Amino acid sequence: MVKDADDGAGRCVWARSGSEAAYHDEEWGVPSHDERHLFEMITLEGAQAGLSWSTILNKRGGYRRVFEGFDWERVARFGPADVERLMRDPSIVRNRLKIESTIDNARALCAMHESGGSLDAIVWDAVGGEPIQNRFRSVSDLPAQTGISKALSKTLKRQGFRFVGPTTVYAFMQACGLVNDHLVSCPRHDACAALCPGAGLG
Repeated sequence: MVKDADDGAGRCVWARSGSEAAYHDEEWGVPSHDERHLFEMITLEGAQAGLSWSTILNKRGGYRRVFEGFDWERVARFGPADVERLMRDPSIVRNRLKIESTIDNARALCAMHESGGSLDAIVWDAVGGEPIQNRFRSVSDLPAQTGISKALSKTLKRQGFRFVGPTTVYAFMQACGLVNDHLVSCPRHDACAALCPGAGLG
């Protein structure tokens, strides 16, 4: 959960460690249209359920390694033996349902592409093709989910995705820049807003 900006650099205070700060400053809230990155983040946000984000960041390299750099076509071919192999790998969260959901999501993504669609098209259609520019001043203003994340969750589930509840989807939206939820006191708020032509900084 994002907290109020600190009194130093103004960075959102959830970014305490070096890896969290780098993620916050370079990635969180930056609009992404890269299909592999979107698949990666929907996987990581699903894996985060019940855990801290720092735990997932620390295991990110492991996820990239065992899930073939998030090449969904390769992951979609994983079978029961692969699930058992991953259950023994301490570099990721060894939760069977989360591992199986990543494989199922890869298969759903393959089906999506075979029908001429993409994850990029579906998620960005949910926000009308432009990032939502929020101007929250306090952590108490930040929602855990929204009407849009609820609708997108339902859309993704219809496409065959798992571990994509409204709260997970909203975290995914924040991560991939579909919504700018840096507090206005954080320098990254305006920096991310500037990445969207015509968004305005208010």
